[in-house]
Amino acid sequence: MKRSMLYRLFRECLGRNYKHTEEDAGWDFARRGSTLILYFEKSNGQRDWLSNLNFHAVAYRDMEPPWQCHAGFLKVWKSVRPHVAALLADPTLRRVVVVGYSHGAALAVLCHEFIDWSRPDLRETLVGIGFGCPRVLYGDLPPEVAARWEHFYVIRNSGDLVTHLPPRVLGYTHVGNLIEVGSEARYNAIDAHRPESYLKEL
Repeated sequence: MKRSMLYRLFRECLGRNYKHTEEDAGWDFARRGSTLILYFEKSNGQRDWLSNLNFHAVAYRDMEPPWQCHAGFLKVWKSVRPHVAALLADPTLRRVVVVGYSHGAALAVLCHEFIDWSRPDLRETLVGIGFGCPRVLYGDLPPEVAARWEHFYVIRNSGDLVTHLPPRVLGYTHVGNLIEVGSEARYNAIDAHRPESYLKEL
C-alpha cells in the first residue's frame, strides 16, 4: 500500500467535520463517483474514553460461526451501523474505503466486517485502514471469520501503546494486515500515538 495514499487518507480522516451518534460515534463519508469513503473519528471526549475502557468481550451477534469483540467498541459501532447500512443500500456502489484513527480505527474494524458481510459483491474492492488501531477482536477466530479482514490494514507507528491495547494476554488480537511505520526509538509510547507522529512517519 502506497505511503502517499496512506498519508492523504490520514489527513482527510483528521480534517473531517464529523457527525455524532447518540453513543458519540464520530463518523463522516464522502462519495467519489462509484466509491464510498467512510471516516471514523479518534476519541473525542469522556464518553469515548469510557467506551475504550469497557473492554470485556461480548458476542458480536447471534450468528454462525460465533465470534467475540470489545464490548465498548461494539456498543458505539451499533449506534452508527444503521447510517452505514443506509449508504450501502445504494446499488451503484462499486468500491468502499473505510478509514479510522485510534478509537475510530476500532470502529473501522467492525465497519469493515459489516460491509464484507452485508455487501459480498463489494468484498474484492473493499479496503479498510486503521491508523493507531487498538485490538478489537477476542479469542481465536474461525478462519472464515478472520478472512473478512483480508483487505484491512492496521497502521502502527512503532512503539504506539494504543496498538497494544487491550493486551494480548487478555485474549485480544489484531485482524487483517499489520503495517509498521516509524522507529520505536524516536518516540515514547504516548507520543508515538499522536497524529503529528503518524503524519511524520507516513
